[in-house]
Amino acid sequence: MTPAETLVRQRRAQAKKVRQFVTPEGVDLELKIASSGLRLGALIVDMMLIVGALIVFTLLVIWLGIASRSDIMVSIWMLGGFLLRNFWFIGFELGQRAATPGKRLMGIRVVARDGGRLTADAVVARNLIRELELFLPLTMISVGAAEDMVGAWTALFGLAWALTLSLFLFFNRDRMRMGDLIAGTWVVMATRARLDRDIAAGEAAQAILFDDAELAVYGIYELQELERVLRTSDARTMREVADTIRAKIGRPVAEEDDVFLISYYRQLKARLERGLLFGKRREDKYASD
Repeated sequence: MTPAETLVRQRRAQAKKVRQFVTPEGVDLELKIASSGLRLGALIVDMMLIVGALIVFTLLVIWLGIASRSDIMVSIWMLGGFLLRNFWFIGFELGQRAATPGKRLMGIRVVARDGGRLTADAVVARNLIRELELFLPLTMISVGAAEDMVGAWTALFGLAWALTLSLFLFFNRDRMRMGDLIAGTWVVMATRARLDRDIAAGEAAQAILFDDAELAVYGIYELQELERVLRTSDARTMREVADTIRAKIGRPVAEEDDVFLISYYRQLKARLERGLLFGKRREDKYASD
């Protein structure tokens, strides 16, 4: 196979992983689906951190003398593991980065497939389904085996259940778990590129000033989307977003798109942060200012 043919094949393989992600502003960010290997790596990292936290908590309980019996310790691990797992995944994915520490380390994040905001309902749904997919059968098997309450066939059935549902993501092109399918989410690559353009265009961006009325049209959600657009460094996407904002605020084209967007991003962020200091939080453009 020639180098040219290899390059073409690689490009086709990459193109198969790219999905349209149209924001409420009508901009297609063309996100790349995260591989199953990255997702598995993220899960392993998160579980190691969770187990580490449970070990620390267990040592603290023993040191304080709260519990010493083995049956109590098993209950602590079962209940603590369930609560910590769910608060861990749900809490981090509801954050601004929409990613747990494991996902951030692997450079991936969760997004809503419809291009809208990642809602709490979707995050809770995708993580509770993980309990049914993986953790519930494995917990029952491990605890039952420790107490001699689970037979070989029951353990085998539970293991087959966990593997079947967990391996679902290998058999669909979007690499979705059952939880993603039900919650309407994707796990995609999170661009890590630094905003070098922000540094290079610093003085030019500072020269553009927006009044309060021009900044009042957007909220936190749009600010996050604008940051994502700036990080993609895609000229076509930046032009579309810049044109959308200009049309929204009634401002003519008078500067480069990147300079315009950087300036608007900085000033919108500063305005929203000032509002938070006074207890005013505007979630998106539809919320009252």
